[in-house]
Order: sequence, then structure tokens, then C-alpha cells
Amino acid sequence: MKRCANAIWKGSINKGHGNLTADSKVLKETPYSFNSRFKDSLGTNPEELVAAAHAGCFTMKVSANLSEAGFEPTELKTDCEITLDDGKITESHLVLKADVPGITNEKFDELVQDAKKNCPISAVLDTNITLKYSLKK
Repeated sequence: MKRCANAIWKGSINKGHGNLTADSKVLKETPYSFNSRFKDSLGTNPEELVAAAHAGCFTMKVSANLSEAGFEPTELKTDCEITLDDGKITESHLVLKADVPGITNEKFDELVQDAKKNCPISAVLDTNITLKYSLKK
């Protein structure tokens, strides 16, 4: 499987702007700029996209682990916060809230820790990955 996207940038780093498009067209000429990356302007930025990718990948891996273990989650909700410091992503912090009927805390911990370690985005990130989670009882 291969997935593709492209970026177009015009102008200088501070005054320029660009857009991102993915083959799926979910991102279609989505704007990004210095201000959307380092200030609070409209548009996306690479770190936000990494956060979305990590949250999505981790959550799907948790779901896959649960399914393989015979559990069906009612809901899994993951927030991800990416920290950019000195030009490098230094941390990805995952917060999972889960509703999984019939699972023990111990089994859930085992499956969540495996997902943290083994989801493809975790594997590609060269950073500290932290995790908090709660299981609805």
C-alpha cells in the first residue's frame, strides 16, 4: 500500500503560503502558512497533521487489538498533542478515553500499550511518546 500527498509553497517563509493536497482529496488545496504553523491563523500545519495521523493510527491499532482479543469497543476517542521545540518534534502525547464492555483493566492495559508501541505512526516518530488512558466502567 502506498499513500501520496503533495505540498505547494509560494514565496518566502514568513510571507509565503502554500497548500496541501492528498490523493484521497480529503485534503484538497488545504492552506498552510508560517502564521498557521507558528501563530493562530486559519489553515493547517505539519504538526497538526502529525497529531491527527498519530491519533487516528493509534486508535485504529487499539481497535484492531481489541477485535483480535474478542472485544468490541463502543467508542474510542484519542486526543494527540504534538510538541515542537527548537525545530524538532519532541513529544507526542496521546490521551485515550475508551468504552469497551467486558474487558478487564489488565487486558485493556496490555492491548493499549501494544498499540502505543506498534502502530505505524508511533514506529516512524523519533520522539518521546506519552500516553494517558481511561476505561469507562
